[in-house]
Amino acid sequence: MAQVTLPDFAAIKNTQRATWASGDYGVVGRSLQIVGETLCEAADIRGAEKVLDVAAGDGNAALAAARRWADVTASDYVPALLERTMRRAEANGLSMQVREADAENLPFENDSFDAVMSVFGAMFTPNQERTASEMLRVCKPGGRVALANWTPSGFIGELFRVVGRHVPPPAGVKPASLWGTEDRLRELFPSDVADVRVAERVFNFRYRSPRHWIDVFQTYYGPVLRAFAALPQERRGDLDDDLFALAQEHNVTTDGTFVAPGAYLEVVITKR
Repeated sequence: MAQVTLPDFAAIKNTQRATWASGDYGVVGRSLQIVGETLCEAADIRGAEKVLDVAAGDGNAALAAARRWADVTASDYVPALLERTMRRAEANGLSMQVREADAENLPFENDSFDAVMSVFGAMFTPNQERTASEMLRVCKPGGRVALANWTPSGFIGELFRVVGRHVPPPAGVKPASLWGTEDRLRELFPSDVADVRVAERVFNFRYRSPRHWIDVFQTYYGPVLRAFAALPQERRGDLDDDLFALAQEHNVTTDGTFVAPGAYLEVVITKR
């Protein structure tokens, strides 16, 4: 029987950490704030509950939970993103804690939080099974794991497919967008959880024009920025052309501006 060689998750995470630290994710991330708000409503976040935001990025879920008077900890493995989250919290007069943490090895005790959340964050970890297990581990019995995950067939799922044709992802790592499918979620989370609620939602990307969207993502969004940087100069135009075609395909406006509906799954899992 052939031996299965697992991917080098540590090396992959080091590359990912550099990717998300590049550019300025906040320029894109803060536009997604409404998703954190609606996820908090779906998860019924209440005052004084202990809430953990995993792979918090720009802190959208953490900020939304803090607005509901929860006791919030935002965690991420990119310190610069946590610093931005704290600045956003301070600017809004919100109280929270931040903790540098790997989503695949959360530095918290079992059953520590009433709710464990992630908005377009945990889905990008290379070891999907480990991340799901860790999020459930630190959630209290009767608590909720709440997720917002891009779907494979939606705008961002298509974006990553386009980028992957030019800069292939690491071998052996499952696509992040699988977190946006109910079948994969039921594989990741055990069958004995008390309840799994899944609903497809839409976030509308709104930019001045298709070209403006490409320029913003190429300049500030780590995965796209790094893809362009990884290509030789003579091949970058091909990626740009494919991104423009993607933007044109998904744009629902006719006035020169850019509005692209991005499908995502809103997930609330109740731990038994």
